[in-house]
Amino acid sequence: MRIGTLGAARITPAALVRPARLVPGVEVAAVAARDRSRAAAFAAKHGIPVVHDSYEALVADPSIDAVYNPLPNALHAEWTLRALEAGKHVLCEKPFASNEAEARTVAEATDKSGLVVMEAFHYRYHPLAERMLSIVGDLGEIQEIETWLCFPLPRFSDIRYSLPLAGGALMDAGCYAVHCARLLGGGEPTVVSARALLRSPGVDRAMAAALEFPSGASGRVHASMWSSRLLKIAARVTGSRGEMRVLNFIAPQIFHRLSYTVDGVTRRERVAGDATYTYQLRAFASAVQTGDGNLTPPSDSIANMAVIDEIYRKAGLSPRGTV
Repeated sequence: MRIGTLGAARITPAALVRPARLVPGVEVAAVAARDRSRAAAFAAKHGIPVVHDSYEALVADPSIDAVYNPLPNALHAEWTLRALEAGKHVLCEKPFASNEAEARTVAEATDKSGLVVMEAFHYRYHPLAERMLSIVGDLGEIQEIETWLCFPLPRFSDIRYSLPLAGGALMDAGCYAVHCARLLGGGEPTVVSARALLRSPGVDRAMAAALEFPSGASGRVHASMWSSRLLKIAARVTGSRGEMRVLNFIAPQIFHRLSYTVDGVTRRERVAGDATYTYQLRAFASAVQTGDGNLTPPSDSIANMAVIDEIYRKAGLSPRGTV
């Protein structure tokens, strides 16, 4: 499978280039960027053989089987659609689109194309995610789910603070917190309330939201790129029989802690494994080759974006891409 990458984003080496060296049958074959010299420098550094002058040229390249889309949030839907129109499979960085409506448009196009589109929630492909789900099943009746993804990003000129580019803490960090809460909650939640701290008009630097799951369990999600809670990447699930706590579910290969108490007995575990991005690329290749392995398809993306949109509304803000 020959993959072309749109842009020379900071995430691309970790998310695609290095994993491709470990996944048999996968090659990063081309790159394009708005600035050709930047694309050429990226290609030289990472051993990518073809540099295209534009995104359009890369998507149209008949030798490319799939496209990696790490562009700014506001461009995810547009270029995923263009890749599908050109007959390419797509691995799209999160968040999948600017809003639920865009996600639905991409999902419809995916269904018609018969191609694979995967949202890059890489943590979902690590064995830790399955272990978390297994433990949640032992906690009895789930009462509360709480997730955090908070990190400092004081570079306020960063595109992640741009409203036109569909930025904000909820879109960047919060999409993970929402996704993990949905995963562990076992159903699609409704948004009860939300509160935002703003960096600029319409752009959240931090967001907290209260959820309610169909089972009756309550949920809370916390996202921040700049607030008093500088760094926390964690999940907690409380049930009638006990509680699970996980630290750093996003990149467990670097470091993580997993502890759980069931019926008064506490255990601690480490879940060994490769980098989350390596598991993700293996799954993407498998989905393309066999049709199996896509745990984050467009249907899941629609559900995640629907929660994100409603959190923005409950916080008194507009969903991204609607202003």
